[in-house]
Formats: sequence, C-alpha cells, structure tokens
Amino acid sequence: MEGIADYEFVRPLGAGNHGEFYLARRPERLPVDAEYVTVKVVGGTGQDAFRRATRELKAFASVRSPFLVTLYDAGQQGGVFYYSMEYVEGGSLAGPAEPPSRDQTVRAVACAARAAQALHDEGLVHRDINPANVLLTAGGGKLSDLGLSQVLTPGATITGMGGLTSVEFTDPALLQGDDPTPGGDVWSLGATLHWATTGHGLYGELPTHDPLLTLRRVYSTTPSIRPELEPELSELVGSCIGDLAERPTASGLADRLYRLSS
Repeated sequence: MEGIADYEFVRPLGAGNHGEFYLARRPERLPVDAEYVTVKVVGGTGQDAFRRATRELKAFASVRSPFLVTLYDAGQQGGVFYYSMEYVEGGSLAGPAEPPSRDQTVRAVACAARAAQALHDEGLVHRDINPANVLLTAGGGKLSDLGLSQVLTPGATITGMGGLTSVEFTDPALLQGDDPTPGGDVWSLGATLHWATTGHGLYGELPTHDPLLTLRRVYSTTPSIRPELEPELSELVGSCIGDLAERPTASGLADRLYRLSS
C-alpha cells in the first residue's frame, strides 16, 4: 500500500490490533506542526470494520491525557477506514530507536500507567498494554493503539483479543473469559515492566511459532519474576500480577515508578 486518501506512506511501522500502521507525510491540510504522522489502516471492510473503527475513535475522543498518543484525523476510502495520529520518533519499548536506560524504561511504563488511569477514569480499559504499545518520548512515554479498548458496561462491545505476541502480557483471568477490569491493565503494565527491564517474559521463552503451544504454555505455567530484577521493581511487578483485590491502581503504580526512576 502506497498511501490512503492524501496520506503518502513512507514505510510500514508494523501491525497492531485489527490493522496496520504506517509512517506517512503530513498532508498540507492537516494543521499540526509535524513533518510525519502515523496512520493506522483498520483491517477489513463493511459493517464490522466500520464498527471497529468507530469504537477506536470513540475511545480516543473520550479521553484527554498527555500520556496518550494524539489523534489528528480520520476517514474512509474505498470502504477502508483509517485514522492518523502523532508519530513518536523514539519507537517503542519493543523496538526503540535507541536502547533506553533503566530510568527511561521505568519512566515510560509510569507514563503508560498514567494513560491507563485516564482510560479507567472514563470507564474504559485498554486490554492490550504491551511493550509495542508503550512509545518512548523525551520525557518518558505515551500509550498507543486503543484497538481493544472496551467500555466497562455489561453488554458493551468487545473488539476481540490481541495478537499472539500479546498473550504473555494479558491477565490470565481475561484469557480465561473473565470480564476486563482496570486490574487487568495493571497486570499488563507489570508484565511489560518485567519484560522491558529484564528482557524476559513472565513465562520464559514461548513457542510463538505455534499458537496452540503458546496458549498451552501460558495456561499451564505460573508467571515467574526473574531473580536478577532489582528488589524494588520485583516487588512492584509482583503486586501487579498478584491477587486482583490487592493490585495497585494504575495511578498508584505510576507514582511508585516515578519515585524509582528519579
């Protein structure tokens, strides 16, 4: 794909929930001070794609936070839906432009926790917080890709599960069919922090070549914190992935991470 509407694509940025991300040149009509933007092309066409795109845009529009990526524009071309947002040059924790320091990593997760709290305050959960969705900025980080966000209302729309690479960052209760909760996002933040600071997941090396084996490993393995993780962060990760009733709020997690990154 070379572009969509008046967006000229420069290169792919990877796949996200129900769509592909591209680096694109900013159209002249777009009143933002940036040379490049990120465009998400929502997968599929027809009513399902329309509902999916609408859900994502509503999630973006309902929350205001400096720790969430900024939405610029949205549209449809030939039955394909897209929206554009700010481009963060630092990359993500999963693919940084330059390897972040320990303190940069901790601050980035703290910022993602702030963003998650903003969602929770508006009755939303993200449902797919993982290193690829935590973008690195000069001041810390921003949380992106609200493609799985769900309103915390019985019977509200659900956009499905994330990709296979997200499974190890998903609260096991959600994988087993429980309703999404803010505590599930906190579990994901803890798993993201663990991976970003140790280079290892809570389930060890997963057989990602085989989806069935990956899910079986996650279902049958107790999450384990690496012994080399420094005690303060280890304790914090443990509280995030522990009993739901005893997990910190996303805001409380952010406060503790900020203190540990100073």
